[in-house]
Amino acid sequence: MGAFEYTALDANGREKKGVLEGDTARHIRQLLREKQLLPVAVEPVSEKEATRQRTSFSFARRVSGNDVALLTRQLATLSKAGLPLEEALLAVSQQSEKPRVQSVLLGVRSKVMEGHTLADGLADFPRVFPEIYRATVAAGEQAGHLDAVLERLADYTESRDELRQKIMGALLYPIVLSIMCLGIVSGLLVYVVPKVVEVFESGKGKLPLMTRVLIAFSDFLRDWGLWIVAALVIGGIAFARWLRNPDARRRFDGLLLRLPLVGRLVRGFNTARFTRTFSILTGSAVPVLESLRIAGQGVSNMPMREAVDSAAQRVREGAPIGRSLGQSRLFPPMTIHLVSSGESSGELEDMLERAAISQERELDGIMAALVGLLGPLMIVVMGLFVMGIVFAMLMPIFEMNTLIR
Repeated sequence: MGAFEYTALDANGREKKGVLEGDTARHIRQLLREKQLLPVAVEPVSEKEATRQRTSFSFARRVSGNDVALLTRQLATLSKAGLPLEEALLAVSQQSEKPRVQSVLLGVRSKVMEGHTLADGLADFPRVFPEIYRATVAAGEQAGHLDAVLERLADYTESRDELRQKIMGALLYPIVLSIMCLGIVSGLLVYVVPKVVEVFESGKGKLPLMTRVLIAFSDFLRDWGLWIVAALVIGGIAFARWLRNPDARRRFDGLLLRLPLVGRLVRGFNTARFTRTFSILTGSAVPVLESLRIAGQGVSNMPMREAVDSAAQRVREGAPIGRSLGQSRLFPPMTIHLVSSGESSGELEDMLERAAISQERELDGIMAALVGLLGPLMIVVMGLFVMGIVFAMLMPIFEMNTLIR
């Protein structure tokens, strides 16, 4: 019995989509007709997912990290209660209200019912379950403690998403404030300043320098503003395409690491992600070399990812992990010392967890300081711009009052 995604029409002609289990597509069509629905399209979930993998863009809703963490924890609870795996997958799919999650879980369940392992079923959905997830599940299945491994995976997924949300939330406030400041100043220059200038154009006197500069800048924005926006959009698209080149991406990521504050953020984020991933893999009995390879793939910065690959090669030749990672000088010294200490004492998993927690706390401190600094700074900058515009418009009035006296 397999899982099939269907599209059907009801009696009123409204389109309905969902997932049903059946032996064949013909069986699914029969079930739909019994529900007074007209089948339009019926396709196996595995084939549908394979089509999504081949296309770089899809209109299908993605499964969020929170959804993955929730279904993982539910699976762990049901497995710990002694429920068979296929029944646990069915129960979790019925519990979810999101069609995409139901489709994924029923697709995995159909693979499990065919005799495959859970890790094999998850492999059909690589965009939902990354390699670290599948490798950890496979190790848990082989060791016979899948429920404990699933609990750890749920914690890992939640902590990873929490770290990403913290960074995005910290950056969102300055970005929104900057856009608002730019919009307000641009609106004043494009719409307000020309109206005020019309009052002084009838006069024969020479306008102050500050006012003339403001008028020239306002005219420039009115004449070239849309072209500037279009150039910025085209430049952004060209820059994104340029970054697809591995050499260009390597140079750009290396530049990020050398920037004063941005470099600390990039290094801290990638180090925290690497050490936490490495920790959960080693704790799940995944071999060290395989753990290094998978954890390195989670590092988004290319020079740091290549440093992990080089370290894995040296570890394969017999070198210690801490010393191999330290040769690149891209990872924080504290992390290197913790890894070396854990390796020598036999507590590598705990030391990697401590290193991840240390980096996350440091990131929290940097982001809090950054938000506390950028917010007031942007307000001050906007105030200075507005004050300059107001002064430039008031100076001709002051000069007229002086001449009248």
